[in-house]
Amino acid sequence: MSYRVARASEYLAITGGGIKDIKLAKKSWVFPWQSCTVFDVSPVNYTFEVQAMSSEKLPFVIPAVFTIGPRVDDPHALLLYAMLMSQHDKHSNHVNELVEGVIEGETRVLVASMTMEEVFKGTKEFKKEVFDKVQLELNQFGLVIYNANVKQLVDVPGHEYFSYLGQKTQMEAANQAKIDVAEAKMKGEVGAKERTGLTIQNAAKIDAESKIISTQRLGEGTKEEIKVKTEIQVFQNEKAALVAQADAALAIQKASLTKNSRVAEVEATKAVALREAELQTQVEKLNALTQTEKLKAEFLSKASVEYETKVQEANWELYNKQKQAEAVLYEKQKQAEAMKAAADAAFYSKQRDAEGLVAMANAQGTYLKTLLGAVNNDYSAMRDFLMINNGIYQDIAKTNAVAIRDLQPKISVWNHGGADQGMNGGGNGNGMKDIAGLYKMLPPVLDTVYEQTGMQPPAWIGTLRGTEPKQSLQSQQHRG
Repeated sequence: MSYRVARASEYLAITGGGIKDIKLAKKSWVFPWQSCTVFDVSPVNYTFEVQAMSSEKLPFVIPAVFTIGPRVDDPHALLLYAMLMSQHDKHSNHVNELVEGVIEGETRVLVASMTMEEVFKGTKEFKKEVFDKVQLELNQFGLVIYNANVKQLVDVPGHEYFSYLGQKTQMEAANQAKIDVAEAKMKGEVGAKERTGLTIQNAAKIDAESKIISTQRLGEGTKEEIKVKTEIQVFQNEKAALVAQADAALAIQKASLTKNSRVAEVEATKAVALREAELQTQVEKLNALTQTEKLKAEFLSKASVEYETKVQEANWELYNKQKQAEAVLYEKQKQAEAMKAAADAAFYSKQRDAEGLVAMANAQGTYLKTLLGAVNNDYSAMRDFLMINNGIYQDIAKTNAVAIRDLQPKISVWNHGGADQGMNGGGNGNGMKDIAGLYKMLPPVLDTVYEQTGMQPPAWIGTLRGTEPKQSLQSQQHRG
């Protein structure tokens, strides 16, 4: 049995009795029935020259240096490395061939899908792609790439692509340099002329701008002066308004204080009067007590009886006066309450009358609106209906009857047969003739109404025509 301790860059891999699989530790007891292997976890540099071919079938060499070592921050990866790689020296051919095979395989597959231009120009992206793909394969051995450096690409003998590309670049650079020199000379000469012209233009522009700025400054000064004067005037107006407001508030406060003072004077006067009455009552009581004592001293028994009697009378008289004063006060209060109740009742009555008038006006408006809608907005039909419904025609007939009542007219009615019959006469016609006579009588009546009021008969009765003979009530009276 021994106690083993690993160095800083080493681990102990212990197997055997009491251990299920592999135990990794920096220090541990190792029993006789156990085996212990020490392995180094420091990274190692691997240098390769990968033979690759682009998608254009152009071969080239990729020199690369990879720094690879066990993944010490992942216990599972470190366990994989201990199981698969710890028995081999990290500089052995086995490890070199394993790492080189993974790197060459992934690099060749990646380069085969790229053109030479893409590989040459996108070195950084190419390096990242190689790094990711190789790392993915090394994960299964518990290895990690600490650093990967792809050197300059090299041509394969017989395929000088990069040499020709470099010569092309040099020639393009030389030609571009000549062009740049010529352009620089041209720009120098043109620039000198432009600078001279710009100097003259800028001088004129500065002079014009100076004049404009001077004028603007003068205008701004005038504007500021007007603005300041305006602000001063506004401030003065505001102060005057505040002073007026303060004066008004002071006047209101003075009026309120005067009112309170007068009220206090009245209350003080009343209080003084009440106090005087109380003091007078007390004085009278004291006088009465003094007189009582005197009378008691002179005539004890008689004076006592008389005193008690007078006291009772005085108390009764005072009680009566108090009750009378309370009755007067109660009567005044009741009168004031009655006057207030009457005023409230009058106000309520007027308010209800006003509300009734408003409600009646609204009802009449609704009634007229409904009636006008029923006759299709015919104002004449609505007017005639209202006159008939309200008995206007009957009133007109009664007025005319009263007007001619004392004249005792004889009115004749013409029937269809043309016979003239008085009001007391009788006809031998049948019922239809009587109805026809009634309709014959309507035109004169309507004519009379039109002459007196200017109102046409309703449309459902008929229309007065100028060609029909007019038989007014006056003409009938003459004929009668």
